Formats: sequence, structure tokens, C-alpha cells
Amino acid sequence: MATSNLPDLYRDYIACLNRQDWDALGRFVAEGVRHNGRPLGLSGYRAMLEQNFRDIPDLSFKIALLVCEGTSVAARLQFDCTPTATFLGLAVNGKRLSFAENVFYEFRAGRIVEVWSVIDKAAIEAQLA
Repeated sequence: MATSNLPDLYRDYIACLNRQDWDALGRFVAEGVRHNGRPLGLSGYRAMLEQNFRDIPDLSFKIALLVCEGTSVAARLQFDCTPTATFLGLAVNGKRLSFAENVFYEFRAGRIVEVWSVIDKAAIEAQLA
């Protein structure tokens, strides 16, 4: 994959998530995808994302920072949303939250094979305090 195509491919992936176009997810995510070291596979990854949208009905992924090098993508995603009950083990109960996720991806053959993600839980805890 040409490095110059990776930013567009990633933006298309984020648009797919925001549309909740689960049937198209396999165009961006490999069958054997791993998330934070756990082998989820495409079906497990899809189930995780579908659960995220059930828990956070107004979820929308916004790219705040995007860096691509070789077959790797680093992104800072910004969220402004309203989880319905608990989120990351915190009782949110419908409070609107703003937080970021720092996430790294490894692509092979034009698809995501590895995802490493860290959500700024401290920012959420501060808003709930």
C-alpha cells in the first residue's frame, strides 16, 4: 500500500464507523484483527463497535490529529457524547462527556490488522467529579 493513500483510507474507515455501515467494515478491517493485544477477529471487532454505539447512541468519531508513516497510523480521536449508563466502569448515567482516544493502527494489504487504543479516562473522571 502506498503511504500516500493511507490517510484517505483511514478517513474512509472513520466515515464507515460514523455511518455504522457494518457490512462495509471488512473493507477496512482484516479477518484476524487484534485490539490491544486481544485477537477479536472481524466479527468480534464489529460486535465491540456495535456495543459502543448501543452504549453511546450519539457516538461520533472525529479525527483531531492524524499521522501516517509506512503502514502505521497514529490518531487522536475526539469525542463529545452521552453514554447512557456506565462507561469504562464509571457511572456516567447520561452525562455529556468530552474526551480523547489515542489510537495506533497497523495496516497490511490495505486493512487494519492491529489496533492499540488508550482512552483518556482521567478526563472523564474529572468531568464526573
